[in-house]
Amino acid sequence: MSERQALARIEPVKRAVAVPSAPKARVPSPREKAAIIVRFLLAEGAEIPLSRLPDHMQSALTEQMGQMRLVDRTTLASVVEEFLAELEQVGMAFPGGIEDALSVMGGHISPNAASRLRRLAGASAKADPWDRLTQLPTDRLLPVLEEESAEVAAVMLSKLPVARSAELLGMLPGERARRVAFAVSMTGNVDPETVRRIGLSLATQLDAQPPRAFEAGPVERVGAILNISPALTREDVLKGLEEEDRSFAEQVRKAIFTFAHIPSRLLPRDVPKVIRVVDQSALISALAGASGAADATAAEFILANVSQRMAQALREEIAGRGKVREKEAEEAMATVVTAIRQLEGAGELALIREEDE
Repeated sequence: MSERQALARIEPVKRAVAVPSAPKARVPSPREKAAIIVRFLLAEGAEIPLSRLPDHMQSALTEQMGQMRLVDRTTLASVVEEFLAELEQVGMAFPGGIEDALSVMGGHISPNAASRLRRLAGASAKADPWDRLTQLPTDRLLPVLEEESAEVAAVMLSKLPVARSAELLGMLPGERARRVAFAVSMTGNVDPETVRRIGLSLATQLDAQPPRAFEAGPVERVGAILNISPALTREDVLKGLEEEDRSFAEQVRKAIFTFAHIPSRLLPRDVPKVIRVVDQSALISALAGASGAADATAAEFILANVSQRMAQALREEIAGRGKVREKEAEEAMATVVTAIRQLEGAGELALIREEDE
């Protein structure tokens, strides 16, 4: 049962316990009122995220509940009525904690300001650094497992959700993964303060990294540019890259996806999806202008993986289109490639990777 459902049941309880002839309610302290409301909600089966409160508040609430015994019906009715009145007066709720506040402000403040606020929050004695670390993406956490000691990596895996830990462990080399897994067996006697200090150190280290100006890496960015560049420009740039840095050039070649790559990278069942989103005139120009052997193979692959009726209609339009200028054909093929990339980014299709082959 949620808090809202439990609170909905408070009103009839309040009416039942508020007997007109009852004596005047004793006025409990604020901590006692909080304990009464929490006890009532828990008794009703509500799921209250008390773990999100600071540790000192959780401790104070628990200690208060341990000191209390019985609460008369008149006092319960009074506390419930006051609590409901305060809820009805709430006009706006703000996020609790710096991370939730930064989520609301995301895109409205600079990365430098966000990083500074995280560092200040992490330095607070009441903050739990693992709340911050568990929300970081996998690619930010992986270098910690690779570079830190096996003991620190073991503490991190023990604090992260099991699914995240399994994902990260699977990304490590075999020998490193075995060392970290063995180190987990040595963390049985680590005290909470040590774990907190390790988390604080890691959070400070990760937040100190300067924000990246580009979300994608250099390989992906160069590949995306060359994807829609003219073929002569693309080959000339790749040739120059091979002379400067053969390894980087090889990675860029793998990241490039052109019209000629469609048969080897696009699943046949996804061809109709691409046909539906590409402008008809651009599609006809791309198919009609596919003069090279690789491009012609790609065009035939597209025609072979649509319905016979549509394929026949496309072939008739291609025949009536006539000769297509080379520049126009390249622009049309780039339009098809861009549409495929957009569908991939939206999760509508998945391209075949070399490792999948």
